[in-house]
Formats: sequence, structure tokens, C-alpha cells
Amino acid sequence: MSSRELCFLTATELARRIRAREVSCEEVMRAHIDQIGRLNPTVNAIVTFLPEQALASARSADEALARQRAPAPETAPLYGLPVAHKDLVLTKGIRTTFGSPLFRDFVPDADSLIVERLKAAGAITLGKTNTPEFGAGSQTFNTVFGATRNPYDPSKTCGGSSGGAAVALACGMLPIADGSDLGGSLRNPASFCNVAGFRPSAGRVPSWPAYNAWYPLSVLGPMARTVQDLALQLTAIAGADPRAPISIAEPGSVFARPLERGFKGLRLAWSRDLGGLPVDAKVTAVLEAQRHVFEELGLIVEDAQPDFADADEVFKVLRAYHFELSYGALLKAKRDQMKDTVVWNIEQGAQLTGPQIGRAELKRTELYHRVRGFMDRYAFLAAPVVQVLPFDVSQPWVAEINGQRMQTYVDWMKSCYFVSVTGLPAISVPCGFSAEGLPVGLQIVGRHWDDFGVLQLAHAFERHTGFWKTRPGIAAA
Repeated sequence: MSSRELCFLTATELARRIRAREVSCEEVMRAHIDQIGRLNPTVNAIVTFLPEQALASARSADEALARQRAPAPETAPLYGLPVAHKDLVLTKGIRTTFGSPLFRDFVPDADSLIVERLKAAGAITLGKTNTPEFGAGSQTFNTVFGATRNPYDPSKTCGGSSGGAAVALACGMLPIADGSDLGGSLRNPASFCNVAGFRPSAGRVPSWPAYNAWYPLSVLGPMARTVQDLALQLTAIAGADPRAPISIAEPGSVFARPLERGFKGLRLAWSRDLGGLPVDAKVTAVLEAQRHVFEELGLIVEDAQPDFADADEVFKVLRAYHFELSYGALLKAKRDQMKDTVVWNIEQGAQLTGPQIGRAELKRTELYHRVRGFMDRYAFLAAPVVQVLPFDVSQPWVAEINGQRMQTYVDWMKSCYFVSVTGLPAISVPCGFSAEGLPVGLQIVGRHWDDFGVLQLAHAFERHTGFWKTRPGIAAA
């Protein structure tokens, strides 16, 4: 097997081969380092690169295996796997810029909790992945590192904000990656780059440090090329932690169970537009072509969607409140060095009143219970991830869909953020390609806390269709 082929083995298979000593951690690391050197100049996914440090760690991991001193697979399921962390999470001793010139040279003295857990599970840090400034917007560009390009068409965007992670996975530069999702940042770039991105239930992957430990909209989660690899990563990063008060008590080991199951007789709601959102006809065509898969899996598929009334208001109020809380002080001191859309979002938060925030929380509760009632009938909801195809990399955000003007830089992401405000687990799984060869993902949403069920259905869909196996042309062996 060539080093390039090694880079496209699943993370699950790579971990097995390392444990069986069929391949060394150093061989795996060198293969991924070479792939980054070959492709990253074109796509700009990895923005802080640590090859020598990663190789030294890989050699140490091999030595531990040789002496039979490596931790057990149950405690270190990611042993020897290269990983790069989103440039929003803290990495001890490694530059963390948040995509902002204000933090161009910032080096944290501690790791975020998700980084702690990935390291404890045996993953080896290889670098950081690109993100828009403070993760704002679903187009990955910033003034520190520039834009990250879509590997299926480098003239297009990769989405965001976990755009660098999605591109690195699609190109075989990483077997696993972490990301975060407030309004679609795990799902949108996964859709645009033909990989899998999972937004888990709030608290499933605990977040620390955090400005607001009780904030439910922004979650951390895994990205990978396959659903099985998402589950593998969740065995390491899921589970309660006292530093995150909303964390879910179930241990990560629940994701080590087999993903295979039957779906006969379960109902799936099929929604083309989540109740009237503008969706590009090219996206709809790709999704409709795969509807039959769920029927072949035994599900009863019906056209339906929950009532998402007030979801837009709820999301925008709670997002603005979060931005002001997180960056309001920074705006007062460094306004001239911050992106215009970030400034706008912070100022929107500063203008909110207590009654506005209270009304948003009330409407969110009402929305949750409407959707809960809907999901009593339907085990799953299938819908578009993104309302458009990947667009020009020089375009900051989508201003119009099907002749309908978008009022803000986030409006084109409603198909993702309507789901965010419900708190339900959701995944983007590869669903096919447009006539232009651009990837389109399908969003599968599950019931409250049914993260594993979502992974099971996505796994079945993935195995039935096989779209994840289509590599971008620039990564062809």
C-alpha cells in the first residue's frame, strides 16, 4: 500500500492496523505529513503545522507498543492517529489564533477539554485547522491565513466554520478532526466537502473553557470521512465532566456499540425545504435522487416537517447575546481590527433588552415542545444541510437564493440553524454530487438525546450509497 492510499484508510482501520503492528505510528504520521505537504499549498486547510513534534510523538507511541506499555484500546481508541484541532480550541504550547489578527501570536498555556480527551485517547496533534474569524460565518477565510478552498473545486468555498477540518479530511491529510457547531459549522463544511460532520446533543461533548457554561447552542463534535469514524472519536470525547455543567452523564463507551440495526416500520419525515426555505433546485435534485434509499432500508417515508415558527428569531437573539458576551469587551478596545460581520453581531447583542432575551427563551421552549411532539411520530427527519451548492471562494456569504434576498450574513444557513435551536442531534452525511461535480450532504436529525440512533441511520445510508468513497481529483493517487 502506498503512503497516499494509507491516508485514505478509515480511522477505524488505521487504529486496528496500528494496534496489530501491521503499520507503525511513524509510518502513518509520515504518510499524512507528506499528504499535507503535497496538497495543503492548494487548499490551505492546515494553518499551523507541527511535523517534527508529531513525528517525535509517533516514535514514542511505537516504542510503547513495542514494550507492550501502550494503554488498552478501551482507554486509547485513537492510539497513533494524527489529528489537527480547529483553530478555535485551545492547544497548550501551540499557537491558537481564533482566525483573528488580534491573536496572531497567542500561545495558550492549557488545552481545551476536547483536546485533553483526544490526547488521552492516543491521538497525536499534527497542527491546527483553518476557521473564519472567531468562527463567525460559514465561509472559511480570515486575514491571518487567508481562505481555505474546496478540494472538489478550488475556486469554491469549503463552507465553515470547521472548513479547514473538512478539507483536510477530504484530502486525506487527516483521518479524524474536531470541530464546533453553533449554526451549522460541523454540518455545512461536511456537506460542501463530501465528509461526515456530526452535531451532537448539547453536553454530549462537554466544552471547557467557555464564557457561558450553560449555553446550549454552541457544541463541539467530531468530523471524519465515515460515520463509523465519528463514533470511534465519540468514544473518546463524549461523557460528563464537572467543568461543563450541562454535560450528559452517559459515557463515551456507548458509541462503541455496533452501528448496524434494522429500521423496518420506523417513520422518517422527508422535508425538501423545512417549511418554505429557499433551496437551490440543484441541491433538491441530488437529495431527491436518494430518497428511495430510506424506503429500501425499511423506513416509512412521508413528506413532513415540524413547525419551525420563531426559530429564526430565537437563533438570532441567542447568537447575538453570545457574541456580545464573548467579544463585547474586545470590541471596545480593538474594533478597527475585527471583521465587519463580527462587529455587527456583537452590536446586535449589545442592543438586546432583557425582555427580548426572555421572549426568545420562551419561544425556544415552545419550539422544543412542538418539535418533540412531531418527533413522537417520526423517529428521524431528513432535510437539506445547506440550501445552496458551494459558491465562489471570493464571495463572503450568500446574498440571494432563488431570487430571495438574504438580510444578514447568516440567513442562508437557516436549514442548519433551525435545527440548532431545537437541541436535537443532527448529522451531515454525503448524499451525492451536482452535475458540476460539487458535493451535497443530507441532514439527518434524531429525537432528543438519540445521538446514537442518528449515527446508526447515517451509517446505513452511507453503506447503501457509498458516496464518501469519491475522492476529490487533487487527492487522486
